[in-house]
Amino acid sequence: MVRAVCEEPPVVVFAGQGDARRSLELLWRAGTEPRTAPGPKPALSVDSIVGAAVEIADAEGMAALSMRAVGERLGRTAMALYTYVPSKTELIDLMYDQVLGELRADYDLAAGWRPALDELALQLWEFHLRHPWLLQVSPARPVLGPGEFRMQEIVLRVLFTTGLPAARVRRIVSTLLTVVRGAVQIAAESREAARETGLSDADWWKPRTEALSALLPDLPSRYPHVARLGEGATPPPAGVSYLEYEARLSLEAGVELLADGVEAALIREASAPR
Repeated sequence: MVRAVCEEPPVVVFAGQGDARRSLELLWRAGTEPRTAPGPKPALSVDSIVGAAVEIADAEGMAALSMRAVGERLGRTAMALYTYVPSKTELIDLMYDQVLGELRADYDLAAGWRPALDELALQLWEFHLRHPWLLQVSPARPVLGPGEFRMQEIVLRVLFTTGLPAARVRRIVSTLLTVVRGAVQIAAESREAARETGLSDADWWKPRTEALSALLPDLPSRYPHVARLGEGATPPPAGVSYLEYEARLSLEAGVELLADGVEAALIREASAPR
């Protein structure tokens, strides 16, 4: 029986809402393709359905994703997809796990873990901006597919090079992913706000800054610490919003501080009595 699902996704999507066994079979492609009589291969497959769904989400966002939309993209009805993917719930799990396979794994550790960590954080930033709908998939419950395991292996390969014990590395991984996710969320929402409203960040801020200056000329003296935040600010590169630029700088600062903390922990580990 096909389960009825809500075609309008919630703000946050939680993974693993389908049948556990069936979901894992799909993720790991363990006997998931329907059996057919001898002859030409069927035009549909789990991979083709997931690929079409990713294209829709990348181009139009998660709100545009539905089984009907995927079926139309493939020239089929929504009902034809359910033979391969039981519902939209499993489809989002499959999409999430599949795009994780794009991540590079070949980080050069010859120069040490720190340059590799910087490069890894930047790749995760660019990856999420290519697929901003990923930010709607909550990390609270893992997908447990091959893409997710591979992503963890990539990150751990870099961080285990620090020599810190596994318990400490586990916390560092969690902190790194939180820093990346927080920064890229701001950048992705800046882009989305411009698309949704038709106003760039600069166009939105200009009249409000002018109005605040006119209505509250003493604003800097009222909030002197807030006023100091503008000290040393630099304009963003052409074509990049100020908010996205600041988010990128915040990512770099966050990773730098995290790496400094790792180095401090290494010093403490080395000097601790054995």
